Amino acid sequence: MRKKFWLTLMVLSVGSVLTACGNDSEGTSSDESNEADFSVITTFYPIYDFTQNIVGEEGNVELLVPAGTEPHDFEPSAQQIAEIQDSDAFVYHDENMETWVPDTVEGWEEGQLSIVQGTENIELMPGNEEDHDHEGEEHRGEGEHQHSHEYDPHTWVDPKLAIQEVEAIRDQLSEDYPEKEDAFAENAENYIGELEELDQEYEASFADAQQKSFVTQHAAFAYLAREYDLNQVPISGLSSEEEPSPERLAELKDYVEENDIQYIYFEENASDDIASTLADEANVELEVLNPLESLTDQQIDNGEDYISVMEDNLSALEKTTNTEGEEVQPEETDE
Repeated sequence: MRKKFWLTLMVLSVGSVLTACGNDSEGTSSDESNEADFSVITTFYPIYDFTQNIVGEEGNVELLVPAGTEPHDFEPSAQQIAEIQDSDAFVYHDENMETWVPDTVEGWEEGQLSIVQGTENIELMPGNEEDHDHEGEEHRGEGEHQHSHEYDPHTWVDPKLAIQEVEAIRDQLSEDYPEKEDAFAENAENYIGELEELDQEYEASFADAQQKSFVTQHAAFAYLAREYDLNQVPISGLSSEEEPSPERLAELKDYVEENDIQYIYFEENASDDIASTLADEANVELEVLNPLESLTDQQIDNGEDYISVMEDNLSALEKTTNTEGEEVQPEETDE
């Protein structure tokens, strides 16, 4: 009798434990279902931030290019490509930035996942000087996926174009996932409102700019300069990894000295050796101007994002644009 009692008790105990474990497991999967149900992989930082603000709590958005990494020449590993294929949506900027994308997605099964291009409705400016004769052609020619930038991909540094990119990402995700369209629309509307305020800050600041020319480490700010009637004078080309020739540095030193330029802008996340050398030789100050191609882990942990960094960029540029004196003339270039 006693044995039968203890046997019954053990069976009931085991059953209770299994039931509890089953309930715990079900609760965990339910809590995580919002994120696990819809997964999005984005390429580099501004695309990640734009997409995160659109998707919100509707899914999990991941960043492919590691924090603090130069994205211009990034190539994904086989494992990363497999992870992209396992996701629901892949969001990239433009093949002139992520030059690896066209060849990578070419063999993927149609409809396997949503492939979203941020610059879908944006006309890019010509890139390197030797490519200027391509102006007016379609900027997405087939087979032209080299690491050189035929077209300037840095549209996101212009808040107005950032808004267009957010709208393009929203529309493409909504088309492929109509059940989330309302949430995407509401999230995007709120974020676009913040971007419009940012744009208004830039417009108000530069409306009466006393100086319009600014010297940058690399040619990442052409769209911003065009939008707000400024003049970018880059030390090097479209990639921060490019190094200028000694002749180019000598030209810039003369330009800085002749125009009494007070600041040269460099990037925290790239080598500032060239900018520092020019600043030392011309006896001017260095100031950070972030092209937002990547944020460090520390910046992300500190809560910095696209809008906060763009506000920092505005404050940095105002050190030049608010400088009194004779207006600096644009750099003369050979056509």
